[in-house]
Amino acid sequence: MSPPAAPADTAPLIAAARRALEIEARAVQALGARLDGHFAQACRVCLACQGRVVVTGMGKSGHIAGKIAAALASTGTPAFFLHPAEAGHGDLGMITRNDAVLALSNSGETPELLLLVPHLKRLGVPLIVMTGKDDSTLARAATVALDVSVPEEACPLNLAPTASTTAALAMGDALAVTLLEARGFTAEDFARSHPGGSLGRRLFLRVEDVMRRGADLPRVAPDTPLGEGLLEMSRKGLGMTVVVDREDRVLGVFTDGDLRRALDRHADVHGALMRSVMTTNCKTIGPRELAAEGVHLMEMHRITTLPVVDEAGKLVGAFNVHDLFRAGVM
Repeated sequence: MSPPAAPADTAPLIAAARRALEIEARAVQALGARLDGHFAQACRVCLACQGRVVVTGMGKSGHIAGKIAAALASTGTPAFFLHPAEAGHGDLGMITRNDAVLALSNSGETPELLLLVPHLKRLGVPLIVMTGKDDSTLARAATVALDVSVPEEACPLNLAPTASTTAALAMGDALAVTLLEARGFTAEDFARSHPGGSLGRRLFLRVEDVMRRGADLPRVAPDTPLGEGLLEMSRKGLGMTVVVDREDRVLGVFTDGDLRRALDRHADVHGALMRSVMTTNCKTIGPRELAAEGVHLMEMHRITTLPVVDEAGKLVGAFNVHDLFRAGVM
């Protein structure tokens, strides 16, 4: 039997996709009316948990459970995913008396999850269940059951878990976000569990981690001829040079913009001194400041380089936007 021909018209394809999205959107929208004392109790169970929230589920519900466990763990609620089929073969030892369990089952009758219930009862571990059947065996055995039922799946056969898994995922996100707020979880806390992400770099990377130092720093004295200052800029490749006194205290900077302004005034490249063409009262930053603060200063003052000074105003480093790009801060 040959496969059916693909529809020539795009309209049926778009209509099918739109129908699926509308069904799933309605399923999520309906959850709002079900947020009641049961949801608050589930939050209290998680907040009182001295161990970890063990999230479990089979099949498609298992995939959603894995994502919920990851969302909880990254937002201040220690959690991990336990495969219920493996639990009966030794992994039950992962659950301790200090833990809480969050089980996902649309039917509420998943055999692998039902096998966990007696063990949880013996340990005295609270059980939160997300299910589409509030009269199911799992729901009746739960400490608290959350209703994530849907009137229909997005699948036209009403068989493949689609709207039901979307609803469970949304309820899990609502739980994670509510716990985040209840714990007073901050952006800094989030960054600690995401050190490799862009947020972690913005919140933890310091100026001293990205700045150039030592022989890579462009610097000249105030009595240096403009021509020599230009050579220093060219050698160091920062698009500027810092003008410092004998104690290495920053007096000003000379940038590409200063060069254009000097040429507009017909300054003598060989006769003019750096003190007469530099920008005084330039913006600087400390080495222990966040690199993100450097980004903010550059954006606010429309500059592309920053000298780095210590508490005495002495030059210790410099960086430009390219250094920030390479560090992943911008």
